[in-house]
Amino acid sequence: MAMPDRDDSGLGSSGHAADLAACRALLRTGSRTFYAASFLLPRRVRDPATALYAFCRLADDAIDLSDAPAAVLSVLSQRLDRAYEGRPLDNPADRAFARTVAHFNVPKALPAALLEGFEWDARLQRYETLSDLHGYAARVAGTVGAMMALLMGARDAGQIARATDLGAAMQLTNIARDVGEDARNGRLYLPLEWMRQAGLDPDAWLAEPVFNEAIASVVARLLGAANDLYERAGSGIQSLPADCRPGIYAARFLYAEIGHELERRGLDSVSQRTVVSGSRKVQLLGRALAATASGRNETVTELLEEARFLVEAAASAGVPKSAMLASGRDGSNGSPPWWNFHGRAVRMIEFLEMLERRERASRASAFEGFEASYNPTHAGGEFR
Repeated sequence: MAMPDRDDSGLGSSGHAADLAACRALLRTGSRTFYAASFLLPRRVRDPATALYAFCRLADDAIDLSDAPAAVLSVLSQRLDRAYEGRPLDNPADRAFARTVAHFNVPKALPAALLEGFEWDARLQRYETLSDLHGYAARVAGTVGAMMALLMGARDAGQIARATDLGAAMQLTNIARDVGEDARNGRLYLPLEWMRQAGLDPDAWLAEPVFNEAIASVVARLLGAANDLYERAGSGIQSLPADCRPGIYAARFLYAEIGHELERRGLDSVSQRTVVSGSRKVQLLGRALAATASGRNETVTELLEEARFLVEAAASAGVPKSAMLASGRDGSNGSPPWWNFHGRAVRMIEFLEMLERRERASRASAFEGFEASYNPTHAGGEFR
């Protein structure tokens, strides 16, 4: 019989619980992939991750839905300042975020870098080289990896470096999968240098995005860069607490599989969107469970140079006494770390299957619904 999932986060006040419930409701409709994947994490990590992700999702949506992103970014920076000063705006996401970053000693440099990545998106920034793209991926996804590592109790620079590798790899996979969709929205993330080397003029291709062998070669190179980061990231998962490993292995395998499926479909991410089948997801979750039981912790010293500032900031944060993991820093607690992983995995698969049968809800309606329900008061009336 599965034991109940335990809240060892130390954030169990009734007010915080209500704010978390509101954040979950937001993510269930506005960030459903994250919501589904969160089933694979122990509650002591899942709850604070929900608080972080809700704040970041609302920030991303606010920028995307605004006609004046620069003004919104200024307001978001002020909201971040207030959260770190312990006086967050009076809405569930800001309150939950402020409690979480204080409790886990999350350096402000991490969410600030994420906002910088959002700013790059808002101005439709392009990236000349893979290094430039790594800088973007580090900000919009490596930051999330670093923050998740802190929630799991990781403070070693090597662990955090592997977490940023995983986040950046997932972002590169997203970019490779969404080439056509991004282009139709006027966005181009592929390294411009690679496009020219393949005989493509970036501006001309963006004006008329078509799939051909040249663009396929660029997508293939990007997936290769992502796979290099997945391999590095995998080497550090065994150093995480034992009950966190299945979920992180699952994230690695499921995202990498998007790239593998794209390769099987001839690398065409212009005219179609790659989807991993539910049956394949089940197989990969089984692989994640097997890796948890048999994986070895390998020492990798390489560092994504563009993410160095994130690693250094996170590693210097120190371990707050209140955030010590109840199961021990090594994750050992005398019981199998995957005792309830199967139940969580089933819930995740069921939820993902439901998503694949439904039309995707608009991010605008999710954002507006949250604002209407809680009517947060923003200085100056922003986000109206």
